[in-house]
Amino acid sequence: MRDTPLRLVAALAAAALALTACAGRDTGAGPEGQGSGGPAGELTVFAAASLTDVFESLAEEFETDNPGAEVVFNFAGSSELAAQIGSGAPADVFAAANTATMAQVAEGEGLDREWADEHGDGAVFATNTLQIAVPADNPAGIEGLDDLARDGVSAAFCAPEVPCGAATATALDAAGLDVTPVTYEEDVRAVLTKVELGEVDAGLVYRTDVIAAGEAVTGIAFPEADAAVNDYPIALLADAPEPDLAAAWIDLVLSGTGAAALADAGFGTP
Repeated sequence: MRDTPLRLVAALAAAALALTACAGRDTGAGPEGQGSGGPAGELTVFAAASLTDVFESLAEEFETDNPGAEVVFNFAGSSELAAQIGSGAPADVFAAANTATMAQVAEGEGLDREWADEHGDGAVFATNTLQIAVPADNPAGIEGLDDLARDGVSAAFCAPEVPCGAATATALDAAGLDVTPVTYEEDVRAVLTKVELGEVDAGLVYRTDVIAAGEAVTGIAFPEADAAVNDYPIALLADAPEPDLAAAWIDLVLSGTGAAALADAGFGTP
């Protein structure tokens, strides 16, 4: 039993080392803690598929400014995201590709009421317009919207319930055209993929998607797109798990920094 003091000294030394290590790993909100830059936690953002690239870029800046935060995205068609929110899917922020979809969420009491009392049913932060996307070499020789009605031309559209699908219908009505696509896709990025792979001659997507695709596709503007401009609203959701992070993210999107990133991606100013 004479080694007991030695054991005690060793145990005390180990405890001291553990406390020192824990102090070095402190992530509290103090001056030296990781959380000193802002709120910490996992922020869940439901966003229209067309926002993928610009939101992922903004997330890098957001996480740098808020070292304890992690942004997790769910990108999909706005109508699908609205349905998920209505079914109780946990999320902090919703950014939709049109105001009609956000209104559906608001009518279902899916928005934070205090936030909505101040900001309305979503704060519009950007606009977007349609373009015809064709493979880079444009094998079908598409030049305008009426070419999509030619015999033998295959086109991909967004599903009618998705904002880009509703915009497509509006543009076709403005042109007086009746075009039946070979496929209806669940979101605009799925349409873009069909074009990139050469599975269709053309697809109606947003201008921002054409820019994001780079040299993989060619974008063709058409005048009827002016009749189908989409406003993009963003809102804090009811029962958001991380309301402080959600408010900080919305502030970033609405800020000058957010506006510059959106402009670089091809979005318009509301």
